[in-house]
Amino acid sequence: MTRSALIGAVVLAGTSWLGAQPSAPSIDLFFAAGSLDEKTSRAALEALAPAWRDAYTPLIVDMARLLRWDPRTVEGIGDDEFADHADPDAVGGAPGTAPRRDATRSTPRPPSAESRARSRLLQFLEKQTGKRFDPQLRGWRQWMWSLPDEPHPDYARFKGALYSRIDPRMAQFFPPAVPARIRLDEIDWGGVVVNGIPPLYDPKVIPAADARYLRDGHVVFGLVINGEARAYPKRILAWHEMARGRLGGVDVHVVYCTLCGTVIPYESVAGNRTWRFGTSGLLYRSNKLMFDEETASLWSALEGRPVVGPLVGSGLQLQTRPVVTTTWGEWRREHPATTVLSLETGHTRDYAEGAAYRDYFSRDDLYFQVPGNDRRLKNKAEVLTLRVRPSAGGEAVPVAIDERLLRRQPVYPLDIAGRRFVIVTSRGGANRVYALGSSDAAFQTSRPDDQTVIDGQGRRWRVTEDALVRSDDEAVRLPRVPAQRAFWFGWRAQYPATLLVE
Repeated sequence: MTRSALIGAVVLAGTSWLGAQPSAPSIDLFFAAGSLDEKTSRAALEALAPAWRDAYTPLIVDMARLLRWDPRTVEGIGDDEFADHADPDAVGGAPGTAPRRDATRSTPRPPSAESRARSRLLQFLEKQTGKRFDPQLRGWRQWMWSLPDEPHPDYARFKGALYSRIDPRMAQFFPPAVPARIRLDEIDWGGVVVNGIPPLYDPKVIPAADARYLRDGHVVFGLVINGEARAYPKRILAWHEMARGRLGGVDVHVVYCTLCGTVIPYESVAGNRTWRFGTSGLLYRSNKLMFDEETASLWSALEGRPVVGPLVGSGLQLQTRPVVTTTWGEWRREHPATTVLSLETGHTRDYAEGAAYRDYFSRDDLYFQVPGNDRRLKNKAEVLTLRVRPSAGGEAVPVAIDERLLRRQPVYPLDIAGRRFVIVTSRGGANRVYALGSSDAAFQTSRPDDQTVIDGQGRRWRVTEDALVRSDDEAVRLPRVPAQRAFWFGWRAQYPATLLVE
């Protein structure tokens, strides 16, 4: 089914929805309101009005989101007022946004059926709520997210039915009354079908000497498990966002959220079960939502736990492994026996360095809206992130450290929530975090080379992927803890109370 028929193709059985209204209107009535047929749409909107609650706004916004529109038309909400209500941060051509109005256009084009349907929906929202926002939906979203999370009782089923028109497989993520840890109205379509960004399952790997396609300055994500090293080039992983394989005898999923700039390796086993994950095509606060093939639960790619579906409340949590963002030259020198992903992925992509998401990575604008932007750093400023469990117990404290600070101070002490760490940064910018625990070690803030740090007593410590190891007594080890690079906006959107160190 084409996108132009997405809303209008809903066929209602009879017209019973025009009669007496139950406490919550049928979701069929909302679908009818989004019909491309004006008569059907207006009748449904008229029937919806008496039973309206502001909590129903997400149903209208979700439908409007999937209707194409163009402000350069004869009519349509926001046409005459577009200059007054346009979002100043919007970028023409990015998903979910519209281009600026062309003031030089002398003959506006006639509105399409989808533009007219979208206008009707937004005009209805204005009338019912008394609010007026930009036609790009950004204001409507911010406002509806500020309301209590009291959705229509059939909102999950509605969302599944709506998204099933994009891909029938999406319906499985939203069964009726699905348990959820996150607001369903903050789940957005990312512009692709299920596994439309194809994961790599057991991808081919090659020795470093055979990776002639890589140059020393190319970005890779490095991982070592039980002494076995592997590099995942950004130029490959950005096209696939997930690579499942076995490393050091451990099954892992290396998950990359390109939009939020985060790579996290997860062990595939949790709850005594091996899970197989895919890409849902959906986002939460611009963060990737993956799904398990076994139960069709949606999982946060940033947290590694289920957030929507039958596994919510199960207590399942994927175990993370430390990863480093570095260059191929630096990684290969430190790990000459490393393997690396081959370009023979089974897919045809432009795997040139920087080709994937070139426009997105080169600008600070976002493709998808998040509830709030913290301007202390630019949206896509890189931060090193970790969640620190307080020594006295309680909820983990989310922490983000400005990557520029770590470059200036390559050995950085961090005391958070009663726990002590040291962050060691290489000349190439690779960050590794080690827990000091009960050790009284204090380290000099400079370092003689990329393999060594020195403590206040002049003792040398070797920098390894697993631990800081004291050179004069290798039994003394300070363990490495998982930490990941991320874009500031993505981490802050997921953890609004995050502690920023800059």
